[in-house]
Amino acid sequence: MLAVALIFIIIGVLIKYGKMYFLIAGYNTMSTEDQKKYDIEGIATLFFRVMIGMALVLIVGFLISKQLEIPKIENISIIVAIGIGLPYLLIKSNSKKFKKNSK
Repeated sequence: MLAVALIFIIIGVLIKYGKMYFLIAGYNTMSTEDQKKYDIEGIATLFFRVMIGMALVLIVGFLISKQLEIPKIENISIIVAIGIGLPYLLIKSNSKKFKKNSK
């Protein structure tokens, strides 16, 4: 569980600070002209924040699970993190908020 949280953190950092935008599905397959139509810095910030949030949910779920000795809490935390984080990330990153005005 903690390994998955660490992977989420690493991916978020690589996208935001390492500028590894090729990790964002669909962005690397766009033409350079299409890529210029998007605020990739804003999308990278969104990815970073969502990945950190998902990692925190997993870490808190892990700690609560160990403290209360209820292993099911770990499973619930991963379902909550992915079930909320992934749809949120997909919806927000594809919103018009990150599309630059073409004037």
